[in-house]
Amino acid sequence: MTDWSQLTHAYGTAEDVPDLLRAAGPDPESPAWSELWSRLCHQGTVYPASYAALPALAEKASRLTASERIMPLLLAASVIASTDRPYGMLDPKDAYASEIAELIELVEEALRHPSLADSPTRYVELLEALLAFEGVEVWGEELHGLSGEEFEVPCPACEAENFVVFGEYGYFSTIDGFYMNEAAGHRRELQPAAIFSLEGLAKRLHSRALTDGQHKVANALTYLFGSAYCAECDAPFRVDHAVEARWRD
Repeated sequence: MTDWSQLTHAYGTAEDVPDLLRAAGPDPESPAWSELWSRLCHQGTVYPASYAALPALAEKASRLTASERIMPLLLAASVIASTDRPYGMLDPKDAYASEIAELIELVEEALRHPSLADSPTRYVELLEALLAFEGVEVWGEELHGLSGEEFEVPCPACEAENFVVFGEYGYFSTIDGFYMNEAAGHRRELQPAAIFSLEGLAKRLHSRALTDGQHKVANALTYLFGSAYCAECDAPFRVDHAVEARWRD
């Protein structure tokens, strides 16, 4: 039995966590989820109570249907992926290996659910969660950029901040943060990766998205693992490499 009074979260004692977990239902907009998130993964920082909540989050996800378990899966993934953890805490991938194995099964079921057919944003969030549970660095935290249809990265040559955009507004790089306006500044067209050239994680994610019927996501992945040109100095760079470099900085 967890003694929550001996654990802390972002606002102090974690005694309120069990009640919040009970109150948090399948509705992602439930205030209890917002409260839990702010306590257990506050701006990406986690606490002793965050890890102690992992078994409860896994159990809660298991009791919800595949289409209802979004929030416990995403919160658990954010806790596991966080690198801003208390000093001396064990890596959750070791300390909670059985719970993570269960979470992987649960997120796999959710990814295959027909309810995601018209929700590429949720699909990407769950795919990112799967990578977090598997311990995949960078993309277990950054894949959601696909949902926002942009990544902000520095040019590896001149360090100018580039918005790498793909989706509603087109497929380009620009240094103009107001790129959604018609009078936006200079743009350079992106070069998607050829499907036959994809390897490793890129190939796995692209193939997975196609198998799951997520063709919009599959297309976006070719740009994520493709090339861009700096809109300031015209230097070419790989988009995924620039994202990884920023994450490691």
